[in-house]
Amino acid sequence: MSVQSSEKAPINRAKFATNLGVLAATLGSAVGLGNIWKFPYLTGSNGGAAFLLVYIVCILLIGIPVMVSELVLGRAARSNAIATMQKLAPAKQPWWLIGAAGVLAAFMIMAFYSEVAAWVFAYIIKAIQGGILSTDPNVTKAAFGDLVSNPVQSLIWQWIDLAVVGFIILLGVNKGIEGATKKLMPVLLFLLILVGIRSLTLPGAGQGLAFLFQPDFSKLTAASFLVAMGLAFFKLSVGMGTMITYGSYFRDDQDIPGTAVRVAFSDLAVSLLAGIAIFPAVFAFGYKPDAGASLLFLTIPSVFASMPLGGFFMVIFFILTAIASIGAQISLVEVPVAFLQEKFQFSRQKASIITVVGIAIVGSLAALSNSSLASAHVFGMTFFDLFDYATSNILLPLGGLFIAIFVGWVWGYKKLNDALSNHGTLSNQIIIKVLYGTLLVVTPILVAIVMLNGLKIIK
Repeated sequence: MSVQSSEKAPINRAKFATNLGVLAATLGSAVGLGNIWKFPYLTGSNGGAAFLLVYIVCILLIGIPVMVSELVLGRAARSNAIATMQKLAPAKQPWWLIGAAGVLAAFMIMAFYSEVAAWVFAYIIKAIQGGILSTDPNVTKAAFGDLVSNPVQSLIWQWIDLAVVGFIILLGVNKGIEGATKKLMPVLLFLLILVGIRSLTLPGAGQGLAFLFQPDFSKLTAASFLVAMGLAFFKLSVGMGTMITYGSYFRDDQDIPGTAVRVAFSDLAVSLLAGIAIFPAVFAFGYKPDAGASLLFLTIPSVFASMPLGGFFMVIFFILTAIASIGAQISLVEVPVAFLQEKFQFSRQKASIITVVGIAIVGSLAALSNSSLASAHVFGMTFFDLFDYATSNILLPLGGLFIAIFVGWVWGYKKLNDALSNHGTLSNQIIIKVLYGTLLVVTPILVAIVMLNGLKIIK
């Protein structure tokens, strides 16, 4: 059955009100638990500085070109991810499948990401109670283990997180998404800098910095390249329909290449701040850098336990980390919400409720992956790991690959130049030519090689 049928009458589509709002919302989508939680633990599990360099290359040659492509397509069509590809693709060509994969990816990411956010919400209460304020690894490991192995707590905290996200989504583009991210992002950055400064003064901090900034390429594996690419897609929110959807809310005079570059490097800076906050503490307190998904929840309490007013600042830190997770989550939830609104003419309230309830149902599989469903495995993975792997290593890179092919080979230079120059009002021809050449050849080849290698199709 084809989804090429025409959309119903368009609804009145909102736009971000200010250029600062555009940057804050887009950065709020990119900056979140991917920086504070996922970047440190994947860097720790893949050898540190060498992995960081590969990740930066992935940002430059893959992440930024795909982000610009998604943003410009979204603004050109002023539609949800699926309808955007229907409007811009030649008739009877199934490019809408890219948008459909993006909607599916956003939904699946929320299924496990909402559970990580749930851990952060739970840690706010734990921080207030003070039981996790310790430099003893046994104490912090036990606290995290007790949380994730309790099925009731896992589900309740996930539902609380989804309720908060759903409420902000209901407020809409300007009051909800733009308003929340503009106010909260600067506060989080300030506290992250504070934690980093304290972490650098710990005994053994130099070893942590060396791990993060002195590359040892012998630690890289073929899988590391796929992980780095998946992380770039995940952290920049590309390949999941988010940037297409956000691009559809962009102002007509927005400098899309400039915005994408500022977002990408601001996102990288936040990730490095998180690494500086966490890795010195990892070595100072005797943790392992490859501790995995629990790394943030083991090390941060130890940092705060070693500083004056640590209990107070730890509460604030986890509150702001929860806020960071919300910024990314509202961008993910907005993808299926926008689709349901426009495709089926649902009210924003109805579309939001359907989406959040659906995520809660599917997400319960991830929430219970360390307790009731710990023994349930698909392809040798728990549901949590399956959702993470399928999105980061398959759906997101696949979506990015075909977005690059579509913009470079189907949409073409003339349309891309007209859109990115804002119909000739911006003098950015060199940037557009470099970007077009990258999308035409470099990005598709790199994504294809890394994906095929990671999936063991080529070696």
